[in-house]
Amino acid sequence: MMPAAETQPGLVIANFGRTLLVEAGDGTSSPCVARKSAGQAVCGDRVQWQAGHGDAHGAVVAIEPRRSLLARSDARGKSRPLCANIDQLIIVAAPLAGATASGINHSLIDHYLVTAELLGLGAVLVVNKMDLAEETPALRLRDDMAAYRAMGYELCLVSAKTRLGLSELGAVLATRTSVFVGESGVGKSSLLQALLPDRAIRIGALSAASGKGRHTTTSTLLFHLPRGGDIIDSPGVREFRLWSIGAAELARGFREFRPFLADCRFRDCGHDGEPGCAVSLACERGMIGRQRLDSYRAILRELPAAEYD
Repeated sequence: MMPAAETQPGLVIANFGRTLLVEAGDGTSSPCVARKSAGQAVCGDRVQWQAGHGDAHGAVVAIEPRRSLLARSDARGKSRPLCANIDQLIIVAAPLAGATASGINHSLIDHYLVTAELLGLGAVLVVNKMDLAEETPALRLRDDMAAYRAMGYELCLVSAKTRLGLSELGAVLATRTSVFVGESGVGKSSLLQALLPDRAIRIGALSAASGKGRHTTTSTLLFHLPRGGDIIDSPGVREFRLWSIGAAELARGFREFRPFLADCRFRDCGHDGEPGCAVSLACERGMIGRQRLDSYRAILRELPAAEYD
């Protein structure tokens, strides 16, 4: 009878569906499958695993406690984990044609900021494609984003094309595990390529190491950055939207609302025109930005009726 394989710690660095790629402490990686008793392992998970014999895959036998988990609801309303042990969301925007003078989609930025706040994650705002902004629009864009910086969010103005600001962004990413999110067209893939010039080679190596030669366009992958830190990349995460929450949770996700929430006349105040609303009064007094209150109300109206009420 063959003795049981020794269990060792590892990091899930790729998720190809049923096949996981687990990195050992020495930097080598092995294809594995997760045992049913272990649960659903995702990219970024710290796991206990056993090596396979011969051509057989290894086995993930346990998932270590997670410090964070990014998940979303599927079509049946069931929570589906996307990636784990994230420290910060990198919210990428760009001066595209939009509703604001600077072309920045504030509503979507605020969706992501609420997500970060409610999950206890850090959030960094990255404005890409600064090479496309002429001097006057660039100044307007900086003014447009200044409110976020005033609230304590880190702001990086970059260009993947000219490499403007990439050194500063690299410093923000170092020592942390990050996920890039943002709408289509803002240049997330270009930024990843600029930060990881050998990304295509790494993707090929991960695919080969999985033993399946699978396409990686729908896979979740973790990359170690040259200056330290990790990036988890997944098409399913990049356009991630706010999960199902209630109005009270939404309000808590706007960090500048919190000092006023307990002062509203009604305990269940939706901050949407009710009398005695302390949040609305704070906005009138310039203590909360009008754009942020408008953004909150727009997201509030997107919530299902049961959660809005």
